[in-house]
Amino acid sequence: MFVKQGQSLEQLGKLKEAEKLYVAVDQPDMAIAMYKANRQFDQMMSLVTQYHSDLVQTTHLHLAQQLESENQYKSAEQHYVAAGEWKLAVKMYRSMDMWEDAHRVAEQVGGQQSGNHVAFLWAKSLGGDSAVKLLSKFGLLETCIDYACDSYQFDFAFELAKTGVKSKLSDIHYKYALTLEDDGKFQLAEEHFVKAGKPKEAVLMYTHTQDWGNAERVATQCDEESLPQVLLGQAKDEFSKKNYSSFESLLLRAQKPELIVQHYQESGLWVDALRVCREYLPSKLATVQAEYEREVGARGTRDVSSIVNQARQWEQSGEFKAAVDCYLRINNNNCKDSSTILKALQEAARITNKYMEGEEGFKIAKILGPRLIEVKQHNLAAQTFLAVDMIKEAVDTFIISEEWSKAKKVAREFEPSLESYVDGKYKESLRKQGRADQLADVDIISALDLLCEQGQWKKCIETAKPHGPQVLHKYVALYATHLIKEGFVLKALNLYSKLEAPAYPQNYNIYRRISMDIIAMPGLSGEEGFPTWARLRNLLFGLIEAMSKTSDAGCETHFEFTTLMQICHYYAVRSASRNVKGLDTVATNISISLLRHTDIIPADKGFYEAGMDAKQTGRDSEAFVFLNHYLDIVEAIEEGNLEALDYSDFIATDFPQEIPLPSTTHVSSTEHEQIKEWVLSVSMDQNIDQVLPLDERRLYPSALVRFDSNGSSLPACIITGYPVLGSQRGHQVVHFKRPGCMANKEDLNKFMMATKIAPTNTALKDVIKFITNWCGPLPSYNFA
Repeated sequence: MFVKQGQSLEQLGKLKEAEKLYVAVDQPDMAIAMYKANRQFDQMMSLVTQYHSDLVQTTHLHLAQQLESENQYKSAEQHYVAAGEWKLAVKMYRSMDMWEDAHRVAEQVGGQQSGNHVAFLWAKSLGGDSAVKLLSKFGLLETCIDYACDSYQFDFAFELAKTGVKSKLSDIHYKYALTLEDDGKFQLAEEHFVKAGKPKEAVLMYTHTQDWGNAERVATQCDEESLPQVLLGQAKDEFSKKNYSSFESLLLRAQKPELIVQHYQESGLWVDALRVCREYLPSKLATVQAEYEREVGARGTRDVSSIVNQARQWEQSGEFKAAVDCYLRINNNNCKDSSTILKALQEAARITNKYMEGEEGFKIAKILGPRLIEVKQHNLAAQTFLAVDMIKEAVDTFIISEEWSKAKKVAREFEPSLESYVDGKYKESLRKQGRADQLADVDIISALDLLCEQGQWKKCIETAKPHGPQVLHKYVALYATHLIKEGFVLKALNLYSKLEAPAYPQNYNIYRRISMDIIAMPGLSGEEGFPTWARLRNLLFGLIEAMSKTSDAGCETHFEFTTLMQICHYYAVRSASRNVKGLDTVATNISISLLRHTDIIPADKGFYEAGMDAKQTGRDSEAFVFLNHYLDIVEAIEEGNLEALDYSDFIATDFPQEIPLPSTTHVSSTEHEQIKEWVLSVSMDQNIDQVLPLDERRLYPSALVRFDSNGSSLPACIITGYPVLGSQRGHQVVHFKRPGCMANKEDLNKFMMATKIAPTNTALKDVIKFITNWCGPLPSYNFA
């Protein structure tokens, strides 16, 4: 009845009277529901606090969420705060972009730090200048930059600093670098360490990860003071890996030879310690030598028979480890009878194999096995190792005794992963013993390398032939390099003449060296030099033809080898023309035309040969100019300086004035003195002009310069090297199929006629054959 009366009062709006009735009949929840329905939340919460204190927080939270959903944010805030969930109030305001309220609640309720955090989020939502202005207003700019770094929000930290506090940039770079380092992003970390002005930190980072290359690079570029520490750290690492050569090199770079000696001493590497001392610390040599002698000095001895008796007693009493230890004490220091030492080791092995197990057996086998190997008891040593599952040691024992089938069997049955190891050791053994034939059955490249080391070059080449051109020409190149170094360049030429010269870029230096050495070689200017020039010419022609089918076609190197081929062709034509009636002028013209290549041909050799040929054919004026210049070149070679050379006599030529200084002269002293006398006598002869003759172009006849002087060159006659002037000057020209290949008809006629007159002259025929291969078939024409 009272409940109904209360509900009536509630309907009449008399909520206070209704509350009293509900409470009087012990129904406070109905009063709470009444106030909630009428949105009188304060009265509602008063009753909840009075009758349901455990639900106060939950009720505040529920009301706050309801009010938030109804957009009653201020009221919702009050209940969130009352519920102790002020952060939800902040979240509510943030979600509605009501940042001032969010900041107010956080600061008033959560404290200054919470307010700062909301200010940070507020600024981040704004970005750019607005963020900087906001944080500056609160005096939080630097604090928020630090917070951004601490919370790994480095992009925002950089944004704030670049706009507001540039002085903080280096600090941000540094913190970012530390974070990147922790994440293993070392290259990026390095970049930011350097930008932070702390390159040493980048060096330390790489040092800690043993990335020595990058550590040294950064130290060298940015922090040279750190370089010694990098070198020391890397040296320590190399020493632990037993890379002693690298270890020494690094400490020597760090100027710490004393540390090399110290490490070697501590590791018992006395030979190396003494060597380094002798080379780099001679003042400490005597001290280290004395320490070494003390270390290896004589030690005391014991009676062997008493040791054996004690070992037997230990075995009888079941103390097997003690028995083995006794037997192992018998060695060369206390026993001179090798059979007694052998018997003691055999007894130790018997006891170990029969009784010893586990870690104890393992430790003994590590000592006993090597001792057995020393006395050639390889099978017994292997059994000892196998008894304690030291499979690799057993395999190594059979490898030492070269019992390869046993080593292979043990590996196959007990540790298949060691089979490749045994194969590798087998190859290594064959290599060390020089057994190339057996090695070839298992590893052809290693076998070929071994034959090279043994100097069995011909066998190496023959063995390589069936394995393809790449393999073959690798070893042909090695053989050719060896021949060149030993001074046998003609043998290197013959080698490539037989096997061809492939257009492999890695071989170009070899071909270049062969060509340059032969061009500078004395004794090849006569007819006896023809076979050499023909072989070199053919080699180079084959090379440039092959290059024309590769990506090197038309490159500078292709042009270089083409020039070398042309030089050798002219030398071959000159040699073939020697002592042939009617071709002496051809030979002389070739010698003269080759002077345009004295940047390749040794200059003293070139001018000497041109002068002598001109002299032999009665062209004394030209001979005088050439030989006089030859004398000047020799004088410059002796003085080591070409700057004083006078080129005024050669203004009308195309001879190069920028030439390399030959390292030595190429003419004998006797011939040199004869030239000096002849030049001196001619210089006194008033009937001989001492200048070069000029043609209708006002140029020396051999010059490849056009009449119109437009900068381009005239083609060179393939017989003499002289310019092909063309019919406009009354000269008849023979054109070949290959573009650019031409000949002065008069010179070609002479050569063809000489070939017909001397049908047995194979050199002349070879020249014609080569011209056909190079330039195309000879055109049909009359010898008129």
